[in-house]
Amino acid sequence: MVSETAFPLSSRRIIRRALVYGALTIAVICLMTLPSATDYVGADNDDAMRLVEVRDYLAGQGWFDLMQYRLGPPPGVLMHWSRLIDAPIALLISLFGLVVSHGWAEALALALWPLALTLPVLAAFGAAGQAIGGRLTSHAAFLLTGFYLAFSNRFLPGAIDHHNAQLALVAVVTAVLVARPGWWGYAGAGIAASLALAIGAETTPLIAAACAVVALFWAVEGRTFRAQAIGFSLALALGNTVLYVATVPPTRYFVVTCDNFSFGYCTLAVFGGASLALAAFLASARTRGTRWACLAAIGALTLGLARWIAPQCLGNPLANLDPLLVTLWLDKVSEARSIVAFAQTEPDMLGAFYAPALLALLVCGWRLIRRDRIAFHATMGALLLVSLAIAVVQVRGTMFSNLLSIPPLALWITDLRARYLLAKGQFAPALAYGLAVLCAPSTTWALAGKLLLRPESIASPASAANPYGLASEACHGAAALTPLATLPPTVVSADPDSGSWLLRFTPHRVLSAPYHRNQAGMLAELKIARAKPSEAEALLRAAHVGIVAVCPSVEAARALPTDDGSGLYARLAAGDSVNYLTPLPSSGGLKVFLVKPPS
Repeated sequence: MVSETAFPLSSRRIIRRALVYGALTIAVICLMTLPSATDYVGADNDDAMRLVEVRDYLAGQGWFDLMQYRLGPPPGVLMHWSRLIDAPIALLISLFGLVVSHGWAEALALALWPLALTLPVLAAFGAAGQAIGGRLTSHAAFLLTGFYLAFSNRFLPGAIDHHNAQLALVAVVTAVLVARPGWWGYAGAGIAASLALAIGAETTPLIAAACAVVALFWAVEGRTFRAQAIGFSLALALGNTVLYVATVPPTRYFVVTCDNFSFGYCTLAVFGGASLALAAFLASARTRGTRWACLAAIGALTLGLARWIAPQCLGNPLANLDPLLVTLWLDKVSEARSIVAFAQTEPDMLGAFYAPALLALLVCGWRLIRRDRIAFHATMGALLLVSLAIAVVQVRGTMFSNLLSIPPLALWITDLRARYLLAKGQFAPALAYGLAVLCAPSTTWALAGKLLLRPESIASPASAANPYGLASEACHGAAALTPLATLPPTVVSADPDSGSWLLRFTPHRVLSAPYHRNQAGMLAELKIARAKPSEAEALLRAAHVGIVAVCPSVEAARALPTDDGSGLYARLAAGDSVNYLTPLPSSGGLKVFLVKPPS
């Protein structure tokens, strides 16, 4: 068995394996997606919005200027995303633009970026498998990671939202915690953790858990872990400082926001990292009790600092969302649903989303009881607990929990294989090994759920193109929206799901797009949609709306049981005429109307 501390993450062996498995994984992804692709942008709203943001940046919008000027009421909406994702995509578009047309440059860049991010994920978990279980565990981790990447929509061509980069960074941090290399490896993990925080706030709980793991290792091991603790914590503190200066405009240095990298998160990361580095420098040779006391003091001070600087960030960042938006928008966003809501709407996919991580957590717990590779299973158990806790509240957390299930399940599979080979054909070890291989990938659970609960969906799979679970092409695709680009620029009132695509395909401003910072625009659009036609005119003119675009299928999904169908959008979807609106020819399912000038 390979020692937990012996394997270097930079091994040429791992790099060669990662390239081979990466080529196979990318080939599978391309074969599954490209032949039937109708667009080079991913189906998620965020993919379209990211492209809009990248285009604005390439057109000259400043590095520090994250305003989306065509979204919501004037002056626009300050987006909570990071230029750290815009920059590499913009660079790829510029490079490809030197040899091909702009459209092809965008298509190639948007395909290459998510596919390239499969490589660090594969390399990280291949290295983790090698460190904890040797060659066979490494190959098992590569295979499970390949399955995860191929059947996750986060790494498909066109998926340019920031989640795939965050997954890659979390994989790197996890691999370091598992492989336990020298200080340089932990310094790399500190930088990766800083990048994950700077890209988006979603990874904050996991990065906090990783920091806690490093701190606990230091408290237990003391002097032998001194260099690693200093390397990680100093890199975390310095990395956050550099990235803060590099991505946050000076005018917002002391502004606390809870949905992105801001003064609160940066200050806590820098303080915590610097404090742990100082403690490791001064107290590593002292007694274990002294080290635990240092950690307790650092934890108390960090929590006190959080309550002083950013008390609002200790709760739900969306708690102040308008109740109407919660009911008509947030509750219908698929990735924001809780496990209870998800079980009610998609019970066939419950196993695929939750079973691998739960199985991995049980494996970690059982092995800890048996005192089997305690450091590894305690580390993975802690990370899985945190990620599953997030996933119970919001289903989007399962992308991290399923990812983190890979290392413990890969080791479990190879250990069961060894027992099966030693048992020389006995039924029980063979059955255990076979079940482990089948149950580790989420694809098995997805297929089982479909066969048992929705067999008809296997023959004709439903599209999951938008948060309402509806096919979006008829209302949000190029054929439906491009004709609007020929109209003079104005303000468009349409459902939130259309917003990102309208920004992509047309020069218009949109009232609504599915982003919580655009509360004013979404509320204005919802009030227009639900007002009676006689009352909606004043709202349209107050918002300076020139075009109304209605997608009947989306309006049906947004309707409440108490709705009586008298709202403007409902009447337009039903085919009624309104005297201040002029219908325009449209393709697909979208109905488009010009707002007549006031008489």
